[in-house]
Amino acid sequence: MSEKKHYGFTTTILHGDRQKAIEHGSLHKPIHTSVAFGYADARQLASVFQGKEPGFRYGRQGNPTISALEEKVNKMEQGVGTICFATGMGAIGAVVQALLRTGDHVVSSSFLFGNTNSLWQTAMSQGVGVSFVDATDVANVEAAITDSTRVVFVETIANPRTQVADLKRIGELCKARGILYVVDNTMTTPYLFQPKSVHAGLVVNALTKSIGGHGNALGGSITDTGAYDWKQFPNIYENYKKAAPLQWGLAQIRAKALRDFGSSLAPDAAHHIAVGAETLALRMQRTTANALALAELLEKDERVAAVYYPGLKSHPQHHISAELFRAHGSLLSFELKDGLDCFDFLNRLKLAIPASNLGDNRTLIIPVAHTIFFEMGAERRASMGIAESLIRVSVGIEDTDDLLDDFCTALEGC
Repeated sequence: MSEKKHYGFTTTILHGDRQKAIEHGSLHKPIHTSVAFGYADARQLASVFQGKEPGFRYGRQGNPTISALEEKVNKMEQGVGTICFATGMGAIGAVVQALLRTGDHVVSSSFLFGNTNSLWQTAMSQGVGVSFVDATDVANVEAAITDSTRVVFVETIANPRTQVADLKRIGELCKARGILYVVDNTMTTPYLFQPKSVHAGLVVNALTKSIGGHGNALGGSITDTGAYDWKQFPNIYENYKKAAPLQWGLAQIRAKALRDFGSSLAPDAAHHIAVGAETLALRMQRTTANALALAELLEKDERVAAVYYPGLKSHPQHHISAELFRAHGSLLSFELKDGLDCFDFLNRLKLAIPASNLGDNRTLIIPVAHTIFFEMGAERRASMGIAESLIRVSVGIEDTDDLLDDFCTALEGC
């Protein structure tokens, strides 16, 4: 496969491994399980460790299977480099572990995945200031910025209430102020949206979700888009400034968050994710179409009090979603009317599965306040707009008619 020709999204990912020689003509990059890598020349080993030439040092810092996945994700996000981690939370944690210091300040969207919110709480207890704001309006982000703000962090589409951040204008603000803009792209994936287009310096993806797609491997990634000038970032250690400034951020993240902290992706998980990624575009086309059809059905049902999905014209940020994203994602949430038991409804579903993952081929459904956001407490949930009756749906690739019929039947029993 020639790198000179520009191929489409799926073709690039499908044939990416073959741009380099693969053992025995394998179509997939094999699973390399070795922890250590030997060199015939000890000087070459030293050169690799010193970063003077490419190579593999130790399994905690990467291996050929993981490197191949990093290249795939990097092509998806059109970045200058990508690092993979054991989980999506490992990737987000890398921002804290590698880039922030006591006294630094972060402006974060208040509409966050529960574990990300918990991570910021931990960072606050360790001396990092965090301001939570309604990121659907750039004015709220701007008002929270201080002289010590190092990072602005948002999700593209919030989990579970589907608020869409004011991505473009926040990016313009961060660029003007010289602030690192970190965007979690998990809910949209690189197929629906590339945060590089709105000046994001770092992009996080939970590879466990739609990119892997089959619910059989945990993983996460950070991609440096090349949009941020690391010479502006005050927390880069001198020994990571030996390379070109474009590489400073990734060099420090790989050392401080991967090598030192040890949140390494396993080779077999990397292989599962890489194979799953080949069909990302095809799956997203199906899941987003199913999600829109289901959201429209729920919005019309008299037993449903509210539906949250950016593809609906009634959604407050529908215009942002329509402007920026190829489609509106495969996540939606809704509330049943007062007096209807959400657990009874869930138990009547035959196809949708009560489970906590997202981005699976199968439709997964969960009562939010009672499970993944339970630890947060009622007051914090209320501040995020999460009702006690909120039900989250991660829409899968089932035949549309079968999926809609499953929800219709369950609603009829209410």
